[in-house]
Amino acid sequence: MRDQNDVVIKIRDLRKSFRNNDGVEAVVLDQITFDIFRGETLVIMGGSGCGKSTLLNCLIGEYDVTAGEIVYKTKDMPAPKNIVGMNEQGLNDIRKRFGILFQSGALFNSMTLAENVALPLREHSYVDPSIIDIVVTLKLQQVHMLPHRDKLPSQLSGGQKKRAGLARATVLDPEILFYDEPSAGLDPVTSAAIDELIIDLSKKLAVTSIVVTHEMDSAFRIADRMVMLERGRVLKVGTRAEFERLRDAPVESLSSEAERLMNQFLNGRTIGPLTDSDGTSEYEKLLVLSRASAY
Repeated sequence: MRDQNDVVIKIRDLRKSFRNNDGVEAVVLDQITFDIFRGETLVIMGGSGCGKSTLLNCLIGEYDVTAGEIVYKTKDMPAPKNIVGMNEQGLNDIRKRFGILFQSGALFNSMTLAENVALPLREHSYVDPSIIDIVVTLKLQQVHMLPHRDKLPSQLSGGQKKRAGLARATVLDPEILFYDEPSAGLDPVTSAAIDELIIDLSKKLAVTSIVVTHEMDSAFRIADRMVMLERGRVLKVGTRAEFERLRDAPVESLSSEAERLMNQFLNGRTIGPLTDSDGTSEYEKLLVLSRASAY
């Protein structure tokens, strides 16, 4: 049993809905409840349209939450803070405690790699300008990108952009790191190298890592625990070993619809309770219809 004093993020009864121009509401997340513990690597997974990216955006304060709580308790906080309903200044104070690796890397094309990594230090810290280059050098060394420091993003490969984004995400020495589909668009070898880098940095920097992905090879390489989402709800929170047993279990031995659904997803089968006859979940169809005019 985990010590509740080790909880760094507590999510309780989280609900997020979108309403389109016709007034139709789609509940994208419903009754999401789980804890994230200090120092662990937690993988949030599920099929396309299951709500995992929306959940990430709620956790970083990018989306307003319809109901529920997202409570942070980092080491330097005298008391837990609920970010739901928090003003932008308060959110920015919380955001300084975490880093984000976006799916695309999200580098500024007009800046060199070194300038991209230095930007958070220049904007959000009191580090002396003479020290910034030293810090940038150290962070680029950690992700094996120092020889490319003077290149522009257009001169980098997809994997190099992910490494560069990770250097920037860690430059303020965050306690928490969020990863949005870190393996997306990468070949298997580069994907495995990024996974090894995530594991290495998690150990060296002693950070809490939250990884949103639907890449199962990656998920089972890096996770300490996993959260499985489907149709905007949590199906299961468990250790990697628990999900491995569920993945490897014969379908006929599974006693519930939820277990059969997770078994299908974890094994990448096209036939099963997760999909209908055309391979698309009804939940995903609902989201496409309801969110088409929501923005």
